[in-house]
Amino acid sequence: MDLRLYYQKIRDTEAKIADAFPVVESCETPDGGTSGRLTEVTPALAAKLIVEGAARLATEADAAAFHDERAKAKQAADEALAAAKVQMTFLPMAEWNRIQGAGKRAKNQA
Repeated sequence: MDLRLYYQKIRDTEAKIADAFPVVESCETPDGGTSGRLTEVTPALAAKLIVEGAARLATEADAAAFHDERAKAKQAADEALAAAKVQMTFLPMAEWNRIQGAGKRAKNQA
């Protein structure tokens, strides 16, 4: 294998990639790689995967669907995180005693 040619192909492929973080779709490989898995990577890694035949650039529609899915997953995670938060209110002791005293007086008057 000519390493100069290999790295030149990687540089040429990287130059053709316009996105800052392109989405690539994996290809089936003889060592067990599955096809159809979408991943967002750097242009350098995308070019290396493309030259090695392990992946190809995803179509615009696939990339848009991937980004929409990731945005929905992040929103769901943010909502779950917000729901897990416990709200607490700290009162000065004088305020607590005033509230309890008002409650006792209301009980006695009823």
